Amino acid sequence: MTNRIFINFLRMPLLTRILLIAILVFLIFGISIHFLEPDTFPTIFDGIWWAIITASTVGYGDFVPHSVLGRLTALILILIGVGVVSSYFGTLAAAAVTKQDAFVEGKIPFKGKGHIIIIGWNERSRELINKLTKMSYPQMIVLIDETLEENPVVSRFVHFIKGKAHVDDTIVKSDINNAEKVLITADRGNNELQADMNSILTLLTIKGLCANVKCIVEILTAEQVINAKRAGADEVIQSNKLTSVFMVNSLHTGGDGLLSELVNELEESRVTAVSLSEKEIGRSFRELCQAKLTEGFVIVGIKRGEETILNPPHSSKLEEADQLLLIK
Repeated sequence: MTNRIFINFLRMPLLTRILLIAILVFLIFGISIHFLEPDTFPTIFDGIWWAIITASTVGYGDFVPHSVLGRLTALILILIGVGVVSSYFGTLAAAAVTKQDAFVEGKIPFKGKGHIIIIGWNERSRELINKLTKMSYPQMIVLIDETLEENPVVSRFVHFIKGKAHVDDTIVKSDINNAEKVLITADRGNNELQADMNSILTLLTIKGLCANVKCIVEILTAEQVINAKRAGADEVIQSNKLTSVFMVNSLHTGGDGLLSELVNELEESRVTAVSLSEKEIGRSFRELCQAKLTEGFVIVGIKRGEETILNPPHSSKLEEADQLLLIK
């Protein structure tokens, strides 16, 4: 029985073991001094109080042993107790520093709900995280990357996890089951096809662990868009295609930057898709535009199934499954 207790004691964390030893020392010396000098230490609590104060080197002087035996007990307590207390606080400080280092280095799992997971550290994710953390009500962001040595963002809203995103253990550390969305950015350090393969592999890992989480994937090659959708991507961003649209627009408009200015405006006024209410079904696009303007919204188009129609004919009648594309 004694041997089992000792084994269980050895299995405890070091900090807990030192704390238990310190409590035992305080109890032994506190009770001992009470029986050695009952007049000076009327109660056991007084003795324990004296033991704690003496061992912590505070020494208020409210209780002082007078007998030779009592003073010898105090000397032994100082020699043993100071070492135990110093070890406890030293271990506590070391544990705090170690945990802080592990947190900065991305070794601590995240626990929370409704967070956004961003995979890959690059200029796009840097800019995105910067904008998300400066919003009025920022969400927690979990950044996953295997190339970084520590968290690159100094913000209490960003939790860094170091590791390969296509490995189960890394994704589990991000608390994927409670995440709201996942954004997988393309690694432009590889060639485009390899970058897309890595993104799709990461997507398969995430969907295998949590099929319900919404995943947005950046794909560089047009050929891999269909594979990303097959792997379960809820939305695919073709960044190369978007860049080419900007370039073509700049060439045709003489480089006046109108499209860039429009996109900058959309950073604060986001486009959202809204389902139709019962009274809006069957009404014309013109009627809904006028109605939404009074509510502070601008309708830029409709989404009908897989098709997105910008500025449809004003006489078009809205169908039940249609969604309005609104800018507030």
